[in-house]
Amino acid sequence: MNEIITIENSSNISIKGATKVASSTSTQAIVETSENTLVISGQNLEVRKLDLENGEVVFLGKITNIKFAPIGNSKTPFLKRLFK
Repeated sequence: MNEIITIENSSNISIKGATKVASSTSTQAIVETSENTLVISGQNLEVRKLDLENGEVVFLGKITNIKFAPIGNSKTPFLKRLFK
């Protein structure tokens, strides 16, 4: 499934094609798709909608940064790279 990412006014992000929400706090969310891992940073982040059966996740809050990491692109474990 292709991923579609929609950001509205830096306060709403919708991800279609999500396969897993690895973690979610008020300042960071990690979402996996079939092709990428997305790290979303911000303030007051909250999950507004979670429907992994249809591959859709929606977050509300102040979005300040989004990082993409292709799955299988590195031999170093993702969490080790994330917490350097």
